[in-house]
Amino acid sequence: MRRVRAAVTETPGAPFTVRDADLEDPRPDEVRVRMTAVGICHTDLGMRDTWPRRLTPMVFGHEGAGRVEAVGAEVTGVAPGDHVCLSFASCGTCEQCAAGHPAYCHAAHDRNLSGGRADGTSPLSREGMPLHGGFFGQSSFATHAVVHERGVVRVPSDLPAAVAAPLGCSGQTGAGTVLNRLRPEPGSSLIVLGAGGVGLSALMAAVAVGCRPVVAVDPVASRRALAVELGAEAALAPGDGLVPALRDLTGGGAHHVVETTGRPEMARRAVGALRPRGALALLGIGGEVTFDVMGLLAQGVRVHGVLEGDSDPGRFIPELVGLHRRGLFPLDRLVTTFPFEDIGAAVAAMGDGSVVKPVLTFA
Repeated sequence: MRRVRAAVTETPGAPFTVRDADLEDPRPDEVRVRMTAVGICHTDLGMRDTWPRRLTPMVFGHEGAGRVEAVGAEVTGVAPGDHVCLSFASCGTCEQCAAGHPAYCHAAHDRNLSGGRADGTSPLSREGMPLHGGFFGQSSFATHAVVHERGVVRVPSDLPAAVAAPLGCSGQTGAGTVLNRLRPEPGSSLIVLGAGGVGLSALMAAVAVGCRPVVAVDPVASRRALAVELGAEAALAPGDGLVPALRDLTGGGAHHVVETTGRPEMARRAVGALRPRGALALLGIGGEVTFDVMGLLAQGVRVHGVLEGDSDPGRFIPELVGLHRRGLFPLDRLVTTFPFEDIGAAVAAMGDGSVVKPVLTFA
């Protein structure tokens, strides 16, 4: 056992409170990582607010980065001292994992959203009582995490931890949607709805592969300004007249739209902003959305639901690191750091839109 500090959610919707906890030693196929940084994602907040009461108290966090502290006897991919990024959990053996699409692993729920490991246990406890964890295979809102080897990706030692952390979810979700699923041709037009961490990651990837024009939509003026600095030809506020303006900017409709807000009305606007045979990628977690099916058919619109950028983290995260080193994926431009103990302030800054990607750092 190792004594750790963890941001605990006591009941659904309760604020994060940093408490002492105990963490098991890694099993043969697991790795213990000392966290150096962890990003805060809207998924952490949305899940915290809707999490089943029976699975509390709970430790969230799923954009961890750190150094390997100990490995189980069967681990071969990393060693103590390695710098790593943590990503979602997958089994590695089902049809989807074998085909290189672990985001759609048949065991995804049990390994990421069950409040523990796939076998129902949690490596965390508090005062001798179980503390639910294993969120996205990691629960990295803590000074240390025990993670299955498949959820650990080695990164260069000189990559800043505050950049490595968001690669595990928001970075690869946005960029992977563009690079792995949409695969736009150079010169094709692309619209991003929502200029948060995921949306701006998609925007940067689109700019990197030569999409033009790239247009962002967001209600926050500072985020629109950042989108333009990152290569968007224009950035608009949502409101009346949005769809005609987008169609005008893209010469009659976009080839691709990436919708990150999860708002049904924005998904419907996205369809209206597409040209015939355009492609819509839905990334946001929201409620039901109703489309005019005949309109989709008449226009030949393709609708993609995308999780985690349809990425294989072990392959794709190193690709993003390479783009970052070449100056083509400046993820650091999105990041604002906060000490881990100030997690409440980081959440508030994310909520009011003053920060795009808050990243907690550990002393």
